[in-house]
Amino acid sequence: MSSERVTCIACGACCVTYRVLFLRHELDCAPGGWVPTALTESISDCGVRMRCTEDDPTRCIALQGTLGVDVSCAIYDRRPSPCRAFAPEAGAGTGDAACGDARRLHGLPPLPGSYEGFPLA
Repeated sequence: MSSERVTCIACGACCVTYRVLFLRHELDCAPGGWVPTALTESISDCGVRMRCTEDDPTRCIALQGTLGVDVSCAIYDRRPSPCRAFAPEAGAGTGDAACGDARRLHGLPPLPGSYEGFPLA
């Protein structure tokens, strides 16, 4: 288990806050792709999103567990690029504005190092 996974194990705020949009070449039905196609929805000729990230309330289809208590990603090793790029210092226990905003929105304190981002309403 990676240190990033340990840092985020009880959070999941990003998974219930943000849309997860990415290009089709990441899908496992494409050569070299890895994201399970069955967990996505088409949004254009070249773009897809993780299912349920457009819903209200938002909750990525791959998120398992209870937010802020104990969560995991069912496809962590096969997650799309936006998830891989999100809060790149989380593995070191440091958040960023987007991470801090998502955590605050769901009643969780920001990770150390988070700075004020834009208010989420």
